[in-house]
Amino acid sequence: MISLAMPRPSAPKSESTRALILASALAAFRERGFERVTMREVAASAGVALGAAYYYFDSKDALVTAFYEQAQAEILPALDRTLAQSRSLEQRIRAIIQHKLDYFAPNRRLMAALSSHIDPQNPLSPFSADTSRIREQDIACFARAVSDSGVKLPPSTLPYLPRLLWLYQMGLMLFWVYDRSPNQQLTTLLFDKTLRMILITLKLASLPIMRPLHRHAGDLLHAIYDADPNANFDQAPL
Repeated sequence: MISLAMPRPSAPKSESTRALILASALAAFRERGFERVTMREVAASAGVALGAAYYYFDSKDALVTAFYEQAQAEILPALDRTLAQSRSLEQRIRAIIQHKLDYFAPNRRLMAALSSHIDPQNPLSPFSADTSRIREQDIACFARAVSDSGVKLPPSTLPYLPRLLWLYQMGLMLFWVYDRSPNQQLTTLLFDKTLRMILITLKLASLPIMRPLHRHAGDLLHAIYDADPNANFDQAPL
């Protein structure tokens, strides 16, 4: 990492310079791929000194983290409005995931490149400790969708549903970044059919006959997420 002493810029200029560097980096990542782009190229594209680029972002990983944080900050207000206006769990889940697909569409190639960093030990992974704040805020949206929809499940499984829906979203987005069908039509089909299957499963899950299944499911989820109080999500099996 390069460390150069630089005077601290004024707040407005600092924010605009940081935004310029991030925008230039994303454009370079889209054009040439994340692995091939260097911080020197990012600085040159932004028209700033290399030291200035490192002043705002100490690595390419920091640029990606900033991209994730910016995306969440821009998506959350729209999600809040949509969740408030929706009337069913189906509408709420569709809205949460569709907002993500629409927002990240211009960066689909970049998202595909970043998918190789899925290992929870990699700081860029959506499952890592470094991205836990972003992940938990995202899961909180699903928790709100579940709560507002009045989903009826036993206490052995209900607390895990938002996290499982988040995992469903991540699997769908992974399929989407590699979907080469026209306009990602296969993703649209997959989203529609699997969501309907999930909703049917949740309705059936409320039947008394399903109680033994809930007990086993609850034991499994507890073993994965709660058995070790020192275990973090990024340390648990995916």
